[in-house]
Amino acid sequence: MASAPFELKGKSVYVAGHRGMVGSAIVRRLAREDVKLVTVDRREVDLCNQAAVFDWFAKVRPQVIFLAAAKVGGIVANNTLRAEFIYDNIASAANVIQAAHVNRAEKLMFLGSSCIYPKLAPQPLREDTVLTGLLEPTNEPYAIAKIAGIKMAEAYRSQYGSDFISVMPTNLYGPGDNYHPELSHVVAALIRRFHEAKLSGANSVAVWGTGTPRREFLYVDDMADACVHLMKTYSGTDLINIGTGEDIAIAEFARVVAEIVGYRGAIVSDTSRPDGTPRKLLDVSRLDKLGWRATTSLEDGLRRAYNAYQAESLTSGALKPQA
Repeated sequence: MASAPFELKGKSVYVAGHRGMVGSAIVRRLAREDVKLVTVDRREVDLCNQAAVFDWFAKVRPQVIFLAAAKVGGIVANNTLRAEFIYDNIASAANVIQAAHVNRAEKLMFLGSSCIYPKLAPQPLREDTVLTGLLEPTNEPYAIAKIAGIKMAEAYRSQYGSDFISVMPTNLYGPGDNYHPELSHVVAALIRRFHEAKLSGANSVAVWGTGTPRREFLYVDDMADACVHLMKTYSGTDLINIGTGEDIAIAEFARVVAEIVGYRGAIVSDTSRPDGTPRKLLDVSRLDKLGWRATTSLEDGLRRAYNAYQAESLTSGALKPQA
């Protein structure tokens, strides 16, 4: 595992996907750095459109790229929009990585996902277990697209000497999350469900699956801090997991979310819904050796996420209980 100092100061830094939860967190973190931030709206440049991406890169020529743009979602979204998830994510990664190479970007970070690991890989998940077993079927298209991005970064480093690195964030939550009732990730889904149940006075709230799967959760601003740290300090082929190194059963996690939201009713398991992977805990020993650890506790992060949800909902009308 290689470590090399990289100077961000004075560089033009492009955050792909700057309006998403991950990208916006990286933008917030970069505000503390002396950089020239570069962003472009998807309505101006569709990252799936090769010609548009190549033209924009040739004009702007960003020196540093955080490739955080991705089509993302929870179990239902992954399993329903399978073609969109594989096409959009492969196309956007391929276009940005090639454009970065052609325009001689100094450094690029590709953000993967912990779903790249085999469904039954040994826990905690080590970076070297990629492609050693079958993937979780419900999010296989998304996982394959992310693996393709990782392998592209590796290939460009190998063939061209490009300083392209890949990181693997665990399950993220926080400001800017997607709170869609069917297509969101588990944290956002539970925050919304418990909040609406509190407002409506519902006697019970159903949590998908058996509640036994275990998940690791990282506050998105911690993730952004880790990304900036690694951009400055790491250069190598090895993947780097980004997480807390701790996990929690979904049933217990649901109780923590309910407590934060202030919902006092019953929590029941909807076993007709899928569980997904039995456990996903990242081995963060490589990240630890590179000098970074998460600092936001689960309870503090959830309080901030709930506050952000309420603030965001005031403008969207999502605070009203669904009929």
